[in-house]
Amino acid sequence: MNAETEKRIQTLKRWIGESSSIVFFGGAGVSTESGIPDFRSVDGLYHQKYKYPPEQIISHSFFEAQPEEFYRFYRDKLIVRGAEPNVTHRRLAELEREGKLKAVVTQNIDGLHQLAGSRNVLELHGSTLRNYCLRCGKTYGTEIFDGTEGVPRCSCGGVIRPDVVLYEEGLDQDVIERSVQAIRQADLLIVGGTSLVVYPAAGLLRYYRGNRLVLINMSPTSMDGAADLLITAKLGEVFSRV
Repeated sequence: MNAETEKRIQTLKRWIGESSSIVFFGGAGVSTESGIPDFRSVDGLYHQKYKYPPEQIISHSFFEAQPEEFYRFYRDKLIVRGAEPNVTHRRLAELEREGKLKAVVTQNIDGLHQLAGSRNVLELHGSTLRNYCLRCGKTYGTEIFDGTEGVPRCSCGGVIRPDVVLYEEGLDQDVIERSVQAIRQADLLIVGGTSLVVYPAAGLLRYYRGNRLVLINMSPTSMDGAADLLITAKLGEVFSRV
């Protein structure tokens, strides 16, 4: 790590010490160090070969038209087993316990923030850990997929679907409103591990009113020019030092 990056990390550490209302906004890059592939990296899901493009498979219309193919992909690629929180997840949970971090706004669906101990986690795109029957509303965990194939069915006969936001579907309005409120009230907004290309989630950053916007990412984003502090490093390297 070069001297300039180290200097910027120390600035972030100081800002964290001076802040009392931190919000963290994160994407797939938060979980890659836990062994969960992101969607847009060179070896991410979007670059692998399937009968259909992943963007098409995890869309509402594809789920309706070809549920068996949807669930084949879902079992294979989106249900994560055995992944553990990494240093970023754990440090964010510590900051919440210290009363500094007020919310984690995440685009991830893996539940690792909660597993690390974070309580106020706003899941913009839902969670693979929750599933429900489209007919009666009965809820299920991931065990519904264990040792099964095809379309999962409820005891009432209805189709069980994951509580995740598919392409072509709108985000939960309550989660959006709570995220906007948290970001508006933040005195430090840390954005990490996201390419900021997925909307409307990425658009939430415009609600930040402070002057300490921190971007941590390995590759450039469209918001780099708006950042008060830009750190080009892996999240684990940063959060192990702050």
